[in-house]
Amino acid sequence: MASSAGLTGTGTHLGIRAHHRFWPARLPHAINLPATSLWDNLETSARRYPDKAALVFFGQVISYADLLEKAQTLAGFLQSLGVRKGDRVLLNMQNCPQLVIAHFAILRANAVVVPVNPMNRAEELKHYIVDPDAKVAITTSDLAEELAHASDRLPVAQRLAHLLVTHFTDEFDVKVAAAAAEAPPAPWADWLGTRHAPPALQDGVVHAWEQAMRSTAEPQALTVGSGDLAILPYTSGTTGLPKGCMHTHASIMHNAIASGLWGNGCAENVVLVVVPMFHITGMVSLMHTSIRGAATLVLMPRWDRELAGRLISTWKVTHWTNIPTMVIDLLGSPNFAQFDLSSLVYIGGGGAAMPQAVAQRLYEQFGLRYVEGYGLTETAAPSHSNPVDAPKQQCLGIPFMSTDARVVDPDTLLEVPVGAQGEIIIHGPEVFRGYWKRPEATEAAFMTLEGKRFFRSGDLGYVDADGYFFLTDRLKRMINASGFKVWPAEVEALMFAHPAVQEACVISTQDSYRGESVKAVIVLRPSHRGVVTEQDIIDWCRDNMAVYKCPRVVQFVDALPKSGAGKVMWRILQEAE
Repeated sequence: MASSAGLTGTGTHLGIRAHHRFWPARLPHAINLPATSLWDNLETSARRYPDKAALVFFGQVISYADLLEKAQTLAGFLQSLGVRKGDRVLLNMQNCPQLVIAHFAILRANAVVVPVNPMNRAEELKHYIVDPDAKVAITTSDLAEELAHASDRLPVAQRLAHLLVTHFTDEFDVKVAAAAAEAPPAPWADWLGTRHAPPALQDGVVHAWEQAMRSTAEPQALTVGSGDLAILPYTSGTTGLPKGCMHTHASIMHNAIASGLWGNGCAENVVLVVVPMFHITGMVSLMHTSIRGAATLVLMPRWDRELAGRLISTWKVTHWTNIPTMVIDLLGSPNFAQFDLSSLVYIGGGGAAMPQAVAQRLYEQFGLRYVEGYGLTETAAPSHSNPVDAPKQQCLGIPFMSTDARVVDPDTLLEVPVGAQGEIIIHGPEVFRGYWKRPEATEAAFMTLEGKRFFRSGDLGYVDADGYFFLTDRLKRMINASGFKVWPAEVEALMFAHPAVQEACVISTQDSYRGESVKAVIVLRPSHRGVVTEQDIIDWCRDNMAVYKCPRVVQFVDALPKSGAGKVMWRILQEAE
């Protein structure tokens, strides 16, 4: 392999990249993709391993044959509601079997999955109904009322026509779960077992999961292929509302296959899934990768360190992708000595840097090298990952399979030398097509280098002499709270709905556990000064937006710093913080 000596840029051609010296043995640098759809992955695994456990959820086991049958049944039901090829269907759930069933059912119906964060509130959910022109949504009973409220607040023509509601207990037996070794903690038992009354939906029909599962409608022929739109996940940005990222079956397929190869995947893998599957990492690197490889998915709806420890021990989990804060929490459990982690052969994640001391403890105590990766919604999760056998700590890793990544000067767009800071850009089959209905934003997100179309990540970093990428800063204005991306412009837009808020600027504040948290600097309307408190603002935010977006700190000021053009100079506030 070529030495890094003499390389003056971060890239050069794929054949002579410095990081290839550390490439996983026996793996190709690039892969060819099948011309099939993502549905074919489930169908193939179910044909090859019909009786193998596909999903485990609190003692309930769903085989691959059962998963396939349920997804086909639901696909037929969705088509009986009028879902047609290319239609966008909302999927709003926490991790549970129904999420996987519904996800693949939507694909089988030749439609497009619009994954929605279940922490979103009605005011936020309106955008996810209107922007993708969705008429059908699938959710759990604890979230259904919020989604119905969102639809009811819209003009009649934009409202949902159908809302399919499931209870967690539709796919598992509470008594079985209570008797199982991984019985949920007391606070979870009530939440999982509660059967909320179905909401009313103005100008629409609410359907029960049991009704859908009794459907006799045969799904129509599968007509989507690798080039068709499959997933429309939303990501926010520096301005405006969240934008849909257009991912085809092929872009998701690439990272599903590559992730399996990279992590030494096989049908014997047992994967702990606590990273949410509405998020691109959980959806692609865990769900799609595992289903294609016929692995077993052990599902957790919410993070709980005691439950995680029991699940790893009971089900002999081999692979665990997570957020570093989860590992820190698990290691801090007073019951940690009782957990058996000996089955783990792979542990890794992203969203935040793993503290070096924690990574060292994992290696010394369990022989596990924590594998950090990097990616965005636009790149179907990993665009970079550390080699499993040669990871560097607090490092993004090396460009993923079939991927060319560089570092360029964000102003001149010229490649910078090794070790110099610049913007990370990415070219590869996993990169999205563009932003839904946003041609101008799409054009701004891409650049051309050496005749190839690169996605501009908005993240600043550098490449070392070995070809490993490191993150240093952001061009985009974004807060990383325990791996959840918070976009200040979106939070500010929501906060302006508060009658006391005249102006607001959202910045990040350091958090010893979450890494970063949200802080709001607010100018109150004169009529509300001395009346509204900081806690009032925080409480209102918790009622009107996803909890991870809510400011943990609120500061009242007389005025915000502004430029001569009247634009709020948020960087001054951020630097002061």
